[in-house]
Amino acid sequence: MKAKNVLFVIEHLEPRLSKWMLLEYKHASKIVGRSRLVITNALEFKDELKDLGTVYGESITDILGSKIKYRKAIVLDPKAGKLLEPNDIVDGTVIIVGGIMGDHPPKGRTWTLLTSKLLGRAEPRSLGPYQFSIDGAIYMAYQVVLGKRLSEVEVVYGIEVEVPSPIKGITHSIKLPYAYPVVNGKPLLAPGLLDYLKYSVQLEEEELIGK
Repeated sequence: MKAKNVLFVIEHLEPRLSKWMLLEYKHASKIVGRSRLVITNALEFKDELKDLGTVYGESITDILGSKIKYRKAIVLDPKAGKLLEPNDIVDGTVIIVGGIMGDHPPKGRTWTLLTSKLLGRAEPRSLGPYQFSIDGAIYMAYQVVLGKRLSEVEVVYGIEVEVPSPIKGITHSIKLPYAYPVVNGKPLLAPGLLDYLKYSVQLEEEELIGK
């Protein structure tokens, strides 16, 4: 890593921690290492997240500069006017990612819930025109930290996952309208996500509706 002291912060911005999000958080921890990952705004989920990195109950908007020291802060936001580039990264950089399950079409929640509250302290940067998964955004930013330009990282947009139906011989598909880095010829997905989408996502949604 060219910049030795770079922290990656995920600001949890959903009212709950779904299994889907947890899979992406776990993958983000594996990508950058737990010593470089911080998860903020996660008071209710500290026990579930404690093994992934440093976890704070407070929002990054309240502890940036106090509990989280930095020389330079960057917030990744699709609405930012500038792309993230290697020369943005200096020793002591903190890269902030919104822990949000993407909307299609995008509603600009990263700007509303995060970027707008960090103006003057963090520089907005974009990963390009598409929405990435949380772990995908971390991977892309990590590649930039390692010296690559975004254009050097292959990306695929939109993935369809075939899902079995209770009726024998019938399947349907779930479309993920997001961008994913391509690694070793395959879209980079959180380990366990495909099985979750195939077998568990409908059950989890039914459990939530029933509550």
